[in-house]
Amino acid sequence: MSLTLQQALSITQGAFSTALDLKSAPLTVAVLDSGGKLVSLQRQDGSSMMRPDIAIAKAWGALALGCSSRKLAQDADVRPAFISAINVLAHGNMVPVPGGVLIRNESNLVLGAVGISGDLSDLDEKCALEGILHAKLYSSDT
Repeated sequence: MSLTLQQALSITQGAFSTALDLKSAPLTVAVLDSGGKLVSLQRQDGSSMMRPDIAIAKAWGALALGCSSRKLAQDADVRPAFISAINVLAHGNMVPVPGGVLIRNESNLVLGAVGISGDLSDLDEKCALEGILHAKLYSSDT
């Protein structure tokens, strides 16, 4: 089973709705399929120019290592040389801070990942988790 465009757009809609409720800064939402390919990239008005790259890198890192970017941030604190080496192997395509979350189906299979950038990383992550729930999908972080 693969992530559909409709599911990706639903995740984005849920994330943006949460962002409005929380009065966040303008966000960018990137949704990748299980192969790491971009399915949807949406930016709220006013989202700054680096946000798409950061959002994609948060999601890509989660997929590449099979865990949330929050876990990657924790690993970076404990094992900075390891995460640095992994990021070199990833050609700098990983951002190990909260905001990248795996998307799973009801059977716990990974369908893809969502990455969000624009506000504090904890708020980015909250919007990602709420977006996944809005699409009636799951995350190991929910």
